[in-house]
Amino acid sequence: MDKPKPSFSLSDLQNPDFENPIDKDKIAENPAFLPYAHQVGSAVIKPTKRGVIKARALSAMEEQTQMQLDQIKAQIDLLAQQARGLQERALISQLIYEAEMSFEPLISHTYSLYQRKNGVYVLSMIAPEQWNKLPFTFIAKVKLLADHTWQVVEKGDFEQFWAQAQAQ
Repeated sequence: MDKPKPSFSLSDLQNPDFENPIDKDKIAENPAFLPYAHQVGSAVIKPTKRGVIKARALSAMEEQTQMQLDQIKAQIDLLAQQARGLQERALISQLIYEAEMSFEPLISHTYSLYQRKNGVYVLSMIAPEQWNKLPFTFIAKVKLLADHTWQVVEKGDFEQFWAQAQAQ
């Protein structure tokens, strides 16, 4: 079979009177810059929905931001809890050093803090369960730490004491 011959030649294209049979509205000057495939064999180009892409990006950003804010809030809560613990240690330490004691406390040993009926605090080596009848109000079992602050190990009427101390 013979191939059909084109109806025009290259010399026709160079002729100024030549009129291209393909409509100018249906051809592109630069087909590489078209937002869609310009040949049957070209790669498929699907237009994206910018709103969907932006919404996904915003959603991911908000999720990450909220996660980081939650992390910071947890850190703040931990710091606040540690600050309350330090306040408690400072208060109980001050109270113990102002209390009556007839011995020299040793580091890492546990002692009991009591309050007499007249309001005077007493540090004792005798635990509340070792008394037949408890003569004082038990405030807390405390342990002397290496930095010479005291840690509350067991609370007796400590919550009531703590509330009174914070009110002052």
